[in-house]
Amino acid sequence: MKFRTIEDTDKIYPGEYLLHTPTSQIVICGAFLKDQNKIKVLARGRLMTDSINNFNKIVLNPKERKQRRRYKCKGCSRTR
Repeated sequence: MKFRTIEDTDKIYPGEYLLHTPTSQIVICGAFLKDQNKIKVLARGRLMTDSINNFNKIVLNPKERKQRRRYKCKGCSRTR
């Protein structure tokens, strides 16, 4: 897992995981307010707003992405 700074051309979507560098927490993006230079995130059950400069985007290579993929159980798809 690698982290990179958020650039002007990047798009951040609600529900995307980000790293908050001052607290070293992985948080969930709630709103990307580019015109205000802020991001609203959910961290430890609380809503927090901070500058875009304090966040890093999480980059996964294809192998890591495959490991973290979740599969559904096949129980509901079986016919009885």
